[in-house]
Amino acid sequence: MNGRLMKSASMALDAATLAGNAPRRVGTLVSHDGQMLEAEGFALPLGSGARVVSPSGETVHGEVVGFRGMRSLIVPFEHGTALSVGSRVEPDGDASYVACGSALLGRVIDAHGAPLDGRRPITSRFAWPIGGRRSNPLDRARVTRPMDLGVRSINALLTAGEGQRIAIIAGSGVGKSVLMGQMLAGTDCDVIVVGLIGERSREVSDFVETKLTGAARERSVVVAVPADHPPLLRLRAAMRATAIAEFFRAEGKKVFLLLDSLTRVAHAQREIGLALGEPPTMKGYPPSALGLIPRLVERAGADRRTGGSITACYTVLADGGDTEDPVVDAARAIVDGHIVLSRAISEQGVFPAIDVSRSLSRVMTDIVDADHALAAARFRRLWSAYDENRDLVLMGAYAPGNDAVVDEAIARRDMMLDFLRQAPNHHVDYASSRTALLQGFGA
Repeated sequence: MNGRLMKSASMALDAATLAGNAPRRVGTLVSHDGQMLEAEGFALPLGSGARVVSPSGETVHGEVVGFRGMRSLIVPFEHGTALSVGSRVEPDGDASYVACGSALLGRVIDAHGAPLDGRRPITSRFAWPIGGRRSNPLDRARVTRPMDLGVRSINALLTAGEGQRIAIIAGSGVGKSVLMGQMLAGTDCDVIVVGLIGERSREVSDFVETKLTGAARERSVVVAVPADHPPLLRLRAAMRATAIAEFFRAEGKKVFLLLDSLTRVAHAQREIGLALGEPPTMKGYPPSALGLIPRLVERAGADRRTGGSITACYTVLADGGDTEDPVVDAARAIVDGHIVLSRAISEQGVFPAIDVSRSLSRVMTDIVDADHALAAARFRRLWSAYDENRDLVLMGAYAPGNDAVVDEAIARRDMMLDFLRQAPNHHVDYASSRTALLQGFGA
């Protein structure tokens, strides 16, 4: 009898499958220092999701961002929950992949991929690493084809190409949002991915309702995290938007990525870095904050293997017009071109208020013909000549006839300003922009 029982027990154990019921690592909360939680007995790798359960049963979700000795450092996704020492810390799934696919088109999501537009939940069988996939530099294709952005001054004077990375550098109140709306409405692409990072909640809804309309809305994905959310969510939103753009590029699509703003992404990393104990450098930025910029920007570009491309625009805030800010300088050094918006030009009622002499497209000479390049160079020469002598002209100290280039610049100043002006709802394609430049400033 005992033998039969033992045999039955042995068969039951043999039939049991423990593969799907492996033990989980469960830790204990031992410290809460500012924005950082410390857990013991929770030896999971960086980027792992964590769930902290308070004594009252409330749950706080977070991510492992570092280690201190044998303790794991966790940044929570939300604040305000009453946690106490001894709270249970559990694994919370794999946070290193994001859902991608056509189901995202026309949707507005948060940093976790959850819908914000009040529509049905998003389901997709495709996933992409949130940190991207490392690729061979030789797989990146050269930028050889112009891309229509719908703005006459950019198409003609700062011609963008498919796969180019562009920084839009501007202070507050100089028309940055209007310019972004013009580019979104006029761009020639298959998919639009927009990352709204650290914006005011009102601006998020305003952007979605006024800047993404009609056909552009149906081929767009918006990832939005307002300014009052924790820094880790702001950072993950930028990474998620970039990962979604990478997925569509891998499918051979022509993608336009707009990230607003790169400065607030760096601010989020600064908060996390300082909380981890990194030493602050220029203007309080730790090394990880400035190191994040090239890692994020380098993920955009054209793919030689699939034929897809990510043309990316990153807005960079120049507080008080300071174009030597560390974030501005780091972004300008890694992108393929930058557009500087001038407060002085915007105060003259000229929008988009592009400062032509301080803006540059590093790929323009590779994607435009000789006549176009010569006309753009002539426009820039006249613009710079007027800027250099502006004070003398306004004071009446410049005597006409002293310099032929300055004389022409003064005579054609209004014509140049009119060339820059463009109504917010007006779209000017690349061919029309080129023709207008050649007619006005060609040889």
